[in-house]
Amino acid sequence: MKKTPISIFLIFVYIHSFSQWTAQISGTNINLNSVYFVDSNIGYTVGGINTKDSYNILKTTNGGTNWINQSSATNTLLTSVCFNDAINGYISCGNGPILKTTDGGTNWVEKASGITGWLSSIYFSNNNIGYAVGENGTIIKTTDSGATWVIQSSGVTNWLSSVFFTDINNGYIVGENGTILKTTNGGTIWTPQTGGTSATLYSICFPNANIGYIVGDVGIIIKTTNAGTNWVAQMSDTINPLYSVCFKDINNGYVVGESGLILKTINGGTNWFLQTSETTNTLHSVYFIDANTGWSVGTDGSIIKTTNGGASFINETQLKESDFTIYPNPSKTNITITNESTLLKETNINICNIQGKQVVPDIFYSKNELKINVSTYAKGIYLVKIQTEKGFIVKKIVVQ
Repeated sequence: MKKTPISIFLIFVYIHSFSQWTAQISGTNINLNSVYFVDSNIGYTVGGINTKDSYNILKTTNGGTNWINQSSATNTLLTSVCFNDAINGYISCGNGPILKTTDGGTNWVEKASGITGWLSSIYFSNNNIGYAVGENGTIIKTTDSGATWVIQSSGVTNWLSSVFFTDINNGYIVGENGTILKTTNGGTIWTPQTGGTSATLYSICFPNANIGYIVGDVGIIIKTTNAGTNWVAQMSDTINPLYSVCFKDINNGYVVGESGLILKTINGGTNWFLQTSETTNTLHSVYFIDANTGWSVGTDGSIIKTTNGGASFINETQLKESDFTIYPNPSKTNITITNESTLLKETNINICNIQGKQVVPDIFYSKNELKINVSTYAKGIYLVKIQTEKGFIVKKIVVQ
C-alpha cells in the first residue's frame, strides 16, 4: 500500500483494561507530595499541610501493605524524597533545610542548605552529589552527601519544580513559564532550552541519556530524543494539570495529575491512554521500580499501587490507512471524517493542538460520516484522536 506523510500518525491501540490500581491505607489525611521506592518492599512518601502544622514521613517495608509514620525532625512541609540505597536518603523541605537519614529513616537529621526559601525537588546523581531546586530560580548542590550545600546560578527567577540527572554531569531542571534548564558540567553552567510552551512544567524524567519527558499544566507532555536539543509535544488528550512522570524504559511510562488522572504509554509516548485510578484525589507523584510495579500518592493521604502496569492486558495494533479518511486537509472551514463501515457504537473525537491542549471533545453516535467545523481554530497543525469501540487512531490535520 502506498504511504503518505500522514501515515506516520496512524497508531491504533486496542485496550481491554480492568483497573489494577488499588488503594493502600496510609493512616493519614495529609497531602502527600512525593513517593520513592528503594525496591519492591521498601518505600517512602512525604508531605504535609501547612495550615494544620501537620507533616509526615511514611515508610513501608512490605510494598505498601503497611505504612509507618516516622519522625520528621522538622516543622515544615516536606516536598520531595529520594534515596541512594536502602539506608541513605534525603528530603527537601518548604523552608530551606534538607533532611537526611543514614539508617533507613529511623532517624532524620536536619541539614542547613544555606537558603531559607522553598525547595520543591531533590535528586542525587550518585552517593555524594545531589541537587535541590525551588523558588526564585534556586539551585543548590552538594558534593559531600548533603553535609554542605552550595548555591548555583540558574540565570532565572522562575519557580523551579523538578530536577533530574542522567549522570554526574548532565542534568535538567523544569519550572514555571515553560522553564527548561540543562547543564553538561554538573551545574557550573545552566543553559535555557526551548520547549515550545509557556505553561508551568512540573516534572521531568529521562529513561536514558537522550530520551526524556516533561509534563505540566493544561495536559502538556513534551519529549526529547536528542538530550534536550529539541522538544516535541505529545498528545495527552487532557487539559488537566499533569504533576509527575516516570519512565523505567524507553517504551513504558506513566503520568499522574489532577482528579486522580493516570496516563500510560507503551510506545514511548506516541499514544497515551487513560487508566482508572479508583480515586478522584489529585495525584502529585508517581514512581515505578520496573515497567509494571508502581505507586502514586496525592491529596488526603492517597496512596495507590499497581503490580501489572495498571491494566490486565494491552494489545497494540496498526489500523489500515484507509479505515478512516479526513478531508479536505488542509481546511479553512469544515473537515469530514469518514469510516469505511458504519460504526456500531459511539465514536469519540478529540482534537488537540500541537502543544497537547485539547481544543474540543465531541461525541458522535453510529455514523460513518462525521463533520466538524474548524473555522474558529487558530491556523496550525492539530491532532485528531478517533476512539471507537475497537480502539484509537490518531491523524494530523492542518487548519489554514
